[in-house]
Amino acid sequence: MGRCSHGAKARRNRIVAALAMALALAATTAAAQKQYDPGASDTEIKVGNISTYSGFFSQYGAVARAEAAYFKMINDRGGINGRKINFISVDNGSDARKSLDLARTLVERDQVLLIFSAQGAGTNLAIRDYMNQKGVPQLFASATSSKLNDPSNFPWTIGYQESGRTEAAIFTQYVLLVKPGAKIAVLYGNDETGRDYLAGVYDALGDKASSTIVKEVAYDGDAQNIGALVAALKDSGANVFFNMAAGRYATEAIRAAFDSGWHPMQFIANMSQSTGAFLDPAGLQKSAGIISSARSKGWLSAQARDDPQVRDFLDWMKRYNAGANVSDSANVYGYGAAQVLVEVLKRCGDNLTRANVLRQATSLDMEVTMLYPGIRIRTSPTDYRPIKQLYLIKFDGRDWVKFSDVLE
Repeated sequence: MGRCSHGAKARRNRIVAALAMALALAATTAAAQKQYDPGASDTEIKVGNISTYSGFFSQYGAVARAEAAYFKMINDRGGINGRKINFISVDNGSDARKSLDLARTLVERDQVLLIFSAQGAGTNLAIRDYMNQKGVPQLFASATSSKLNDPSNFPWTIGYQESGRTEAAIFTQYVLLVKPGAKIAVLYGNDETGRDYLAGVYDALGDKASSTIVKEVAYDGDAQNIGALVAALKDSGANVFFNMAAGRYATEAIRAAFDSGWHPMQFIANMSQSTGAFLDPAGLQKSAGIISSARSKGWLSAQARDDPQVRDFLDWMKRYNAGANVSDSANVYGYGAAQVLVEVLKRCGDNLTRANVLRQATSLDMEVTMLYPGIRIRTSPTDYRPIKQLYLIKFDGRDWVKFSDVLE
């Protein structure tokens, strides 16, 4: 009996030793399967961001604040595959010229895995060469420049929203449909964003441009003469006003047109449609009748709140972004963009290399909860435009009202 017991004990010891070796090998293999580039570890994912918390375009800092609030919610829920997001967001003071140095600091000193949702066309174009030379993802740029969809030359740079050129072309096609013989006046910024909008108008008009556009004027970044420019547009006899100004400039132009007694069919860019940030300062009644485009669901009306996804957004606002103005569309934008980045990082699993982040970001087909039904995030290695669809909306003096189908 003793010899049998001794033999059984020896066999058990061999089994235990073999099992321990197998577990150790499995752990080693699992560890070996984890792949990290700078900015990623077992516990953390560093995400860089450049925003406009101060300066003339400080209202757009609300986008990054919303993104930070969304990541806080994700971290409270355990992070992404057990890793917390460390969102390192810096301020360029609304001066795109500072952005390249900020990007270098984020990549080389802070060692971020990627830069996400950098604010403005000027900023994103200023850092694009550097990001592509370094092979660091520049994901979901918060800008409307069509130049951010150029995968053959800048494979590490991806936009997020539809371009200003596309948006302006859709506005123009609508005018041609409903207002034959229209006389169009255009106000635009003398910068990359503004010229993109102007190009969209010309794209849609084709050979009708010379007879349809009766006046176009550009303002510079330090403009103090919006009222005078609007007066010149009014004097042209235009009955359609493409107010493609950015942010506060759009606000000034809305007010100047109304106060001068000029009431054309007016369009403003999606980037300037925030009720809380831009229309309220212009005057809600002065803004009544303005047309713009949208990609997101409404969220302010009682009817909108019947949607459980809208209720989730509003609950998130109360818990994580309570200091923000709920009528500011920047919060919806940041909420949605952050949702897309979280999905990309989830899909990366334990392969948190920059190459895999890019691979996942350029193979998306997903719903974002606050996007309007029928509008999806879609990317491919040859198409870096995540959002390609929108619909038209009109401001009724209190809220935006949808009045078209989804357009592409």
